[in-house]
Amino acid sequence: MKLYDILEGVALKEPLAKNAEVCDICFDSRKVVAGSCFVAQVGVQVDGHKFIDSAVEKGAVAVVCQQLPQHIDEKVAYVVVENSDVALGVMADNFYHHPSRQLKLVGITGTNGKTTTVTLLYRLFRLYGEHVGLLSTIVNRIDEEEIPATHTTPDALQLNQLLRRMVDAGCRYAFMEVSSHALAQNRVAGLTFAGGIFSNITHDHLDFHKTFAQYIAAKKSFFDQLPPEAFALTNIDDRNGMVMVQNTRARVLTYSLERVADYRCRVLDDTFAGLQVEINGKEVYSRLVGRFNAYNLTAIYGAACLCGMEESEVLRLVSTLNAAEGRFQYVSGRGITAIVDYAHTPDALQNVLATINAIRKPGQMVYTVVGCGGDRDKSKRPEMAQIACTMSDRLILTSDNPRTESPDSILDDMEAGLTDEQRGTVLRITDRRSAIKSAVLMAHEDDIILVAGKGHEKYQEVMGVRHHFDDVEELEKLLNVTE
Repeated sequence: MKLYDILEGVALKEPLAKNAEVCDICFDSRKVVAGSCFVAQVGVQVDGHKFIDSAVEKGAVAVVCQQLPQHIDEKVAYVVVENSDVALGVMADNFYHHPSRQLKLVGITGTNGKTTTVTLLYRLFRLYGEHVGLLSTIVNRIDEEEIPATHTTPDALQLNQLLRRMVDAGCRYAFMEVSSHALAQNRVAGLTFAGGIFSNITHDHLDFHKTFAQYIAAKKSFFDQLPPEAFALTNIDDRNGMVMVQNTRARVLTYSLERVADYRCRVLDDTFAGLQVEINGKEVYSRLVGRFNAYNLTAIYGAACLCGMEESEVLRLVSTLNAAEGRFQYVSGRGITAIVDYAHTPDALQNVLATINAIRKPGQMVYTVVGCGGDRDKSKRPEMAQIACTMSDRLILTSDNPRTESPDSILDDMEAGLTDEQRGTVLRITDRRSAIKSAVLMAHEDDIILVAGKGHEKYQEVMGVRHHFDDVEELEKLLNVTE
């Protein structure tokens, strides 16, 4: 493909001086081959401009950068752009022949609920008989084909490659999580969305965004970029729900459990067996549990209707859907109910425990096992410990994914959120397997165990190495669960 065609729509600082035939696009110099176009991104930790000479030595015929290198190779086409991240997204869209324009791509952003919402929309449209793509934290899918997910939102090249494969496979719809990291790094630049959904926003990822205002701005940028023909479906019960759509050109619609909205839900009954809700005057049963899932269901209902599904079919199919893996997932045995949930923010943990406490019967004890991830937002650690301690009968603090941090220093940060009296009631067991085992040994018949933080993850990351670890698997062994 000609470089000139790949650069269509990219903001150039100066006119293209030299064209070239390009075989692929790379932003990792180690993947460059003869005929590649190398895009030098500034990056968070590493500046790709340092590797321009290496890319040229490996055969790059074009280099896209924000600043020209000192050494210029006359055989190479150098392109100076305003922003390499944005350029990469637009170039990827051009290179893969605009796949997002050839299907209905719906993105969801927010702190909590993204995975559940996109997963259930994917399942809903599959049950409706459609060919569908999914891009999520847990897994990527092209109809039934599974593709491992490494990030909540892949890089721009992976995104467009996956979307191209979806189009070629006949997909008419695709549902994807859009993370704040991806928005800040312009990974979705160049994509054309048919719709956007806002779930909620609470403090998270401040290790990356530094301030809550920057975190909000990153989420809001998604709606700012939606085209006029798209829809923007926002949760108006969240205090930032309307802030998100202030400057959008898209058609704004709302959903709510508490206010008048385009899609209004009322919870009629909430038990461990599921939810009975009324959406826009129509009753529907769901296997999902909890008020937070009532929000997810309402967003799913609204998005499905906006994508063209008949209202009656949405209601019929919603009642057959199960929760996404690691989202309020049950493991029962020996008379004990264990719940595995990905809750790794204060708000998510509070929602899950509030749901459990609202549903549990008198005399049932709640044991919570929770930790916090290393190399991530430290400000939420004491808050999560305080929430878990206040809302549980017994709390065990343990390791999550410590990454490159000391597990004990993470637990110290969590304990800092507890009073001296609370510390006397809390167990601190660094080894996660032992912590889960202790909760099972302490629990009696009819009691409830919440294992929070890792959800669907099948690993524990320690000092850069991922070791196999599955909360569900551990609980099934301890509770003698057999299929």
